[in-house]
Amino acid sequence: MKTRFKPKYNIRKGDQVVVITGDDKDLKKPRLVKEVLVEEGKVIVEGVNIITKHTKPSAQNTKGGIVKKEAPINISNVMLWDGKQATKVKREKQGETKVRVSKKSGEVIK
Repeated sequence: MKTRFKPKYNIRKGDQVVVITGDDKDLKKPRLVKEVLVEEGKVIVEGVNIITKHTKPSAQNTKGGIVKKEAPINISNVMLWDGKQATKVKREKQGETKVRVSKKSGEVIK
């Protein structure tokens, strides 16, 4: 995603999210974000989009074989979980800092 300015996303590493589209869609089960790939607009979510990778034997992995790992999904396919429900997020200033606020409940997301 080549743009002039770096995009800003409301989802960060360590957040709880729900997958809203795709094979792993589950609107009631929050999952943990492992990594946010800002340049590509993707996130790696724990237990979502599992791929199998066939590896050759090497110095680190002497046996080789099949490895299962999470692949990135588009950031638009997940929604932030505020503790009770999936919600959209807005940013508000509190003093000198900006905080994320749930649009549904109005609570600050930490």
